[in-house]
Amino acid sequence: MSKVRRIFSNMGWLVSSQLIITVCTFIWTIIIARYLGVFEYGIYGFAVSITGIMVIIADFGINTHIVRDVSTDYSIASKYLGNAIPLKSVFAIASVLLLLLVLFLLGTDELTVKVTMLFAIEMVLKSFFNLLKGAFQAFEDVKYQAIGNNILHVVLLAFIIIAIYTDMGIFAIAVSYITATAIALAYGFYALNKNIVRPKYEFDREFCKKITVLSIPFAITGILFSAYYFLDIIMLENIIGSYAAGIYNAAYKLIPVQNILVSIYIAIIFPVMSKLFKNNDDSMLIFVYEKSVKYMLMLIIPFSVLIVIYAPALIQIIYGSEYAAASTVLATLIWTVSLLFVLGPGTNLLNSSHKEMAVNKIYIFGAVINVILNLIFIPQFSYYGAVFSTILSYALIAAIQRIVIYRLGHGFNRKLYIDLLRIIVGSLILGVIFNFLTPNIWIALPIAIIIYFPLIYLLGAFDKDDKYIIKEILGKK
Repeated sequence: MSKVRRIFSNMGWLVSSQLIITVCTFIWTIIIARYLGVFEYGIYGFAVSITGIMVIIADFGINTHIVRDVSTDYSIASKYLGNAIPLKSVFAIASVLLLLLVLFLLGTDELTVKVTMLFAIEMVLKSFFNLLKGAFQAFEDVKYQAIGNNILHVVLLAFIIIAIYTDMGIFAIAVSYITATAIALAYGFYALNKNIVRPKYEFDREFCKKITVLSIPFAITGILFSAYYFLDIIMLENIIGSYAAGIYNAAYKLIPVQNILVSIYIAIIFPVMSKLFKNNDDSMLIFVYEKSVKYMLMLIIPFSVLIVIYAPALIQIIYGSEYAAASTVLATLIWTVSLLFVLGPGTNLLNSSHKEMAVNKIYIFGAVINVILNLIFIPQFSYYGAVFSTILSYALIAAIQRIVIYRLGHGFNRKLYIDLLRIIVGSLILGVIFNFLTPNIWIALPIAIIIYFPLIYLLGAFDKDDKYIIKEILGKK
C-alpha cells in the first residue's frame, strides 16, 4: 500500500468513526441541554471545561512525545508505554489534587464541586485512554482507536438516555461519562496488547524523568491550546454567571464537531511528518504541510459560510428557543475553526521538526492576550466579549506562527495563497447562492457539495499534484 493510500485508509477509519461520534454527540447535546436547562447546563459546561484542562495536565504532553519518538522507532514502544502508564498515574493524582485547590480558590458552590469531581474521575480514565490512542497513531494503525471511540460514544449515549429517561439528574449524567470511558479504556488495553505491542511495565526513574522533561513543551502547548475555550467558560461562569456560560457553551459545543477534523489530521499526519523530518526530507515535509493547509481550508471555509446562514435554525433545532441568543455566538465563533485549520498543520510542522519550544512561546503569548481581552470585554459584553477575545487571540497566534515558520526557512508559497484565494471566492459565491435560495437545512449540505467542488475546480483550485493525489487514493496510475 502506498503512503498516500495508507494515510487515507487510516483517515477513512477515523472519519467513519467520527460520523458515529458526531451523531451520538449531536443527540446527547440536544437532550442534555433541554433536560438540564440553561443554569444546570452552565454547571455541566463548567465541569467539562475545567476537567478538560486538567486532563491535558494529566497527559502532560507524554502522548505527543511518544507518538513522535515511537513512530520513528517501533522497537522502543514496549519500554516507553511500560513506563508511561505508571508515570501518568502520578500526574493523574496530582491533577485531581490541583483541581480541588482551584475549586477552593474560586469559591465554587457545593453542587458544582460535586459534579466537577465526578468528571475528574472520568478525566483520569480519559488520560489513560488518550495514551493508548497515541500508541495506535504511532504505529499508524488507527482502526483500534476508531473502534474504541465508537464504543465510548455509543455506550455513553445509551447511559445518558437511561439517566434522563429515569430522571436521575446531572449526577447520573456525570456517572455515565465515567462508566463509558472505563469500558472504552478496557477495550483499548485489550487491543494494544493483542494487536500492537505488550508494554513492559516498570518504573525506571531515570527513564521516566527523561520522558517528563522532553514532554514538558508538549504539555504546555496542550494546556494552552485547550485553555482558550475552557478559560472562556470558566471566566464567564465566575464573572457573569451560569446563564451566560450556558449560552456560550451551547454555541461552542457545536464547534468541536468541526474541530474533530483537525484532531483526525493530527492523528494521521503527525507520525508521517516526524518520519520525514528524521529522514531529512524537507521538501516533502513542506509539501505535506502546504497541502494540509489547502485541503483543510478547502473544507472548512465553505462549511463556515453555511453555518453563518443556518445558525438560527441550527440552534432552534438543537436547543430550542431558550437558547436563541446562542445563534449569533455560533455564527461568529465558527470562524475560529478556520484559524484552527491553519494552526493544526503549522503546529504539526514545528513539533515534528523538534521546534516545540517555538510552539510554546506562540501559545503562551496567545493565552496571555486571551485572558487580558476576556478581563476587559467579558464584564462589558458578556459572551460577546468572550467571542471577540477568542477570535482575536487565534488570529494573532496564526499570524505569529506563520512568521516563525518563515524565519525557519520555509518561505511563502505564492501558489498556495492564490489557491486559497480561489477557495475563498468559491465559498463566497456559494454563500451568495444559498443566501438567495436558502434550501431546507436538511438538504443544504449535499446541495452545497454539488455546487462547491465543481465551482472551485472551474476556478482552478485543483493543480496537477492534487489530481495525482486523487488518483493515488482511487488506486489509479
